[in-house]
Amino acid sequence: MPQNPISCHLITWGQDLDTGMREASELGYRACETFTQHALEYERRVDEYRELLAANNLRLSALYAGGRFSDSSKTDEVIAFNTRVAQFLAEAGVDRIVFGPGGPRDGKTGLDGLKQMARTINDAAKRTADLGVLACVHPHIGTELQDRDEIDAVMELTDPEYVHFCPDTAHLSAAGMDPAEVIRVYGSRMQYMHLKDLTPENPDPAQFDNFRGDEALPIFCELGLGTIDFAPIMQALADVGYEGWMTVEIDQSTSTPYQSLAQCRDFVQNQLGLSLSLPAG
Repeated sequence: MPQNPISCHLITWGQDLDTGMREASELGYRACETFTQHALEYERRVDEYRELLAANNLRLSALYAGGRFSDSSKTDEVIAFNTRVAQFLAEAGVDRIVFGPGGPRDGKTGLDGLKQMARTINDAAKRTADLGVLACVHPHIGTELQDRDEIDAVMELTDPEYVHFCPDTAHLSAAGMDPAEVIRVYGSRMQYMHLKDLTPENPDPAQFDNFRGDEALPIFCELGLGTIDFAPIMQALADVGYEGWMTVEIDQSTSTPYQSLAQCRDFVQNQLGLSLSLPAG
């Protein structure tokens, strides 16, 4: 059985951090990501934030930061922000930060933009590494880093000692990629990942509790209700020896946050063969 630690993102509960922590814990999750702005509200009270997590029997797995890496006019701002988030993480005893690229997307990112993106990512990642926090680049649809050629360029142009990779199963799929193939190529640089499914083009109303059939569903959906085949993804993870965090992330529930994360929990345990229990330490 795989031993990857499982986390869930509290994005599903929106701004309701307290309910998100409580219900995630009730569902058996033992780690979470929270919105970064929620965490930074405790920037000068990190112990209080850790106590809040502990009161819900949760650990923090990472925070999502990043910025418009390809814009040279924002370089100092982006580096400063990611360093600030990494400082919070270090004080909270967490060693992963997700570098999310900036949006909205304005067409393909050209070579000059990709080179600038790589330079800024390298510099920011070195700063976070100095704090003991590993920077993990997260390709994301609708942003400056979406397509496979853009990913390949940024990964080639960045320093593997400092710049790591965070694949997201649904974002890669939505951008036309095979997540398993991408994992095999960049598995040696993986230090974090997000798990979610991709909503079918013609969804079955019976599979979605609040779906009548005449409205648009979110592009991403709960694990097991979408089109992604997770078996080859799990095989690819095993083949590259990835044993790190796997974070369930449901941007928008198709029922209620509790039901959505229950569906994901059951899929993770029963279909992926993973445990929500965390290793000691």
